[in-house]
Amino acid sequence: MWIFNCTEAASNFFSRVHKGKKISPVHKPPSSVIEDDVPDESAEQWLVHAVTVQRKHVLYVIHVKTRYCMIFADAKKADIKGFVQRFSERWINGVIQHAGQHDILRWFNDELIAERFQESCREYVFYKRGHRGAQKHINDIAWVFEGCAAERGSLPPDELSAARFDSDMNNYPRGGKEHKDYFYPDEEMIVHWLSRYGGLDELGIQAARERHKEVKREIREVVRQLNLEAQ
Repeated sequence: MWIFNCTEAASNFFSRVHKGKKISPVHKPPSSVIEDDVPDESAEQWLVHAVTVQRKHVLYVIHVKTRYCMIFADAKKADIKGFVQRFSERWINGVIQHAGQHDILRWFNDELIAERFQESCREYVFYKRGHRGAQKHINDIAWVFEGCAAERGSLPPDELSAARFDSDMNNYPRGGKEHKDYFYPDEEMIVHWLSRYGGLDELGIQAARERHKEVKREIREVVRQLNLEAQ
């Protein structure tokens, strides 16, 4: 099950008024603190925040466990089905593309992942509650996004452009009380997928994590060399 925890702004975004009555798909949560929910291995906890940038609605969505984020520009107000569909496509496309770019697809069991992902996304619920740690990261991401939008004079024009921004943000080191050291959301999400949807054991997950780190180092070295040659 996907659980979208909505801030006050996001709750208002997903709500509409019909004949003077407010209609909202956002429900009261089982507990005020996400970590106090009854443990459920199938639950995917996300935090959703809504803002207005250049007179258009923008949704910031962040995975509470991994801090993997996605930004949805020019979102349609109160369109729950449209949001879930857009969210689903961006998430799976982003993870698969990142895995391909970092030589991780060898650990992906396509049939098993597709089956488990489809089972997971059959149910979703919207709750009105926040998460202090995830909100802090959203605030950081929002500051960068709004700065980029101001510099370019526009929001990302399509899903591909938005996905590139997601990728940049998920490649930025984050900190949190759940981690002793800084971590990268894209790496944590890959590991999460291999465990949750790929059925990989600890040895397989560790091998994939090490390969991911190795490819990242290779990419950084290539970029460094290109920058030196350009000087």
